[in-house]
Amino acid sequence: QVQLVESGGGLVQAGGSLRLSCAASGSIFSINVMGWYRQAPGKQRELVATITSGGLTNYADSVKGRFTISRDNAKNTVYLQMNSLKPEDTAVYYCRFTGGKDYWGQGTQVTVSS
Repeated sequence: QVQLVESGGGLVQAGGSLRLSCAASGSIFSINVMGWYRQAPGKQRELVATITSGGLTNYADSVKGRFTISRDNAKNTVYLQMNSLKPEDTAVYYCRFTGGKDYWGQGTQVTVSS
């Protein structure tokens, strides 16, 4: 089992920044993918960004150039630095860990006011 603990969500004005963190603990495969997904009210959950244990990254087009995903393998923690936030970035952000099995965090609310 893998447990994921997210932090860093909150309320910010448009143009502002937030940094999300997700710490994984438990039975962690050394080869894995960690990522962030989001779900806005009335919409499907969508990919934001992912990063492999080897450092390869993938971003949704809507966040390219504004968001940066990174990880600290020693701490089994993934980060999402979100800059130039827009109201349409408002959503619940979920951390995902894929390594052997698939695990999801509980979600953290990000609200961007206009």
